[in-house]
Amino acid sequence: MKLSKKQLLTEEFYSSIGKLFYAISASDKVVRNEEIRTLKELVKEKWVPVNNTTDEYGTDEAYKIEIAFDWLQENDPEAAWAFNEFQEYKKEHEKVFTPDINQLIWETADAIAASFSGKNKSELIMLSKLKILLTN
Repeated sequence: MKLSKKQLLTEEFYSSIGKLFYAISASDKVVRNEEIRTLKELVKEKWVPVNNTTDEYGTDEAYKIEIAFDWLQENDPEAAWAFNEFQEYKKEHEKVFTPDINQLIWETADAIAASFSGKNKSELIMLSKLKILLTN
């Protein structure tokens, strides 16, 4: 999936996606190594090819997802806070959330939740909130 020039995804976009994936992972109060590994694999395999923008150091902007995730993991905010931050960003930037982007967000979030012994109740609740958000 390639994006048109006017659809280039910003650092702020990737940062908000990182917040969302942190929220999914931290929804059960524990960010597990398997969840981190899944996130890193999917960023490299699925997110980096979406957009050819790099920062001033030549790093693909998609890696901002991992940077935001790592920072949040270190600082340990509530998962609900991170989810709300993503929700606010999405409200203000609806046009960026194309069906393809929404599908990629869903697949990544679902894979993160499933990566450690299936999905638990708190992850299922967070995923259902995400599903509603992406379809509205």
